[in-house]
Parts: sequence; structure tokens; C-alpha cells
Amino acid sequence: MKKFWKIFGRVAGILTAVIGVLFVVYFWNLDQKLMAWAYTQVNKIFDRKKVDIKF
Repeated sequence: MKKFWKIFGRVAGILTAVIGVLFVVYFWNLDQKLMAWAYTQVNKIFDRKKVDIKF
């Protein structure tokens, strides 16, 4: 029974940490901030390329 509580405590601790991280990401909208940063980086890369077709 002692082994069960040890494993249960570890799983509960991991789940608590995961929920805490997800809450921080949600609260400060970090996923959208990361995507905005990535979008600007990709645009910088593609804006440097020479264009073959011009409309």
C-alpha cells in the first residue's frame, strides 16, 4: 500500500505541475505570443527571397 501512495503522489505532482504550466500559458496568452514571434521570423526569411512571379 505504501508503494501505491508513493506512485499516486508522484502522478498527482506531475499532473499538478502540468496544469500549472498550462494555466500560466493560458493566463498570459503565451501560445499566441510565441506564434506571433514565429510568424515574424518566417516573414523575415521569405521577404529576403527573390520573387519569380510578379502580379
